[in-house]
Amino acid sequence: MLPKWFWLHWRFSIVLLFLSTICIAFGLNLYVSLITSSRRYNNYSEVTSKPIAIVLGAGIFPDGTPTPMLADRVSAAAKLYKQGRVEKLLMSGDNSREDYDEVTAMQDYAVKLGVSPEDITLDRAGFSTYESCYRAKKVFGIEQAVIVTQRFHLSRAVYLCNRLHVNSIGLGTPDWEVYPFRNVMFYSLREKFSTLKALWEVHITRPQPTFLGPLKDTK
Repeated sequence: MLPKWFWLHWRFSIVLLFLSTICIAFGLNLYVSLITSSRRYNNYSEVTSKPIAIVLGAGIFPDGTPTPMLADRVSAAAKLYKQGRVEKLLMSGDNSREDYDEVTAMQDYAVKLGVSPEDITLDRAGFSTYESCYRAKKVFGIEQAVIVTQRFHLSRAVYLCNRLHVNSIGLGTPDWEVYPFRNVMFYSLREKFSTLKALWEVHITRPQPTFLGPLKDTK
């Protein structure tokens, strides 16, 4: 039978390892938040002019209409467009199946809000924030952009796009103020893990997106 001191030492080590992991995860999330703080905005008037806004997908309903979060992102991008702060919109989302087409839903909604169809480009293979940013540079040749998404997601999105060589700032749409507390809490907690995954991908593995393809012109 193992001595008592061994079990005490073992339990202490497990607790110490758990606390260390939590601290490291918190520190890395804080790092991403701090390093992007000067590039994230909540007010339209703070957003400097860029050639294009990248609107990240956020789901559609079975009838093909945007979810409230996606509609808010598209509305914010359309407002930037109508204010002359961006000239074009890149809708980046999931169109992996014929019966699931985020980007067409995003385009249709933007057109209803007054955006010219000629100023909208569709990225049908933006299956994740990482892939959207990667493809923005490698497929669509985007050098500078405004990233449009909810505030809880903005730090990671801006960090990824800049690390993937798209000189980006971000406009954060309201989240805690407009969506149910439980929903935003879930998304915010999930975002902590997604940020760790993003750091791993952009600094360690640097995977290619699911689809790459030839360079396309957004001008």
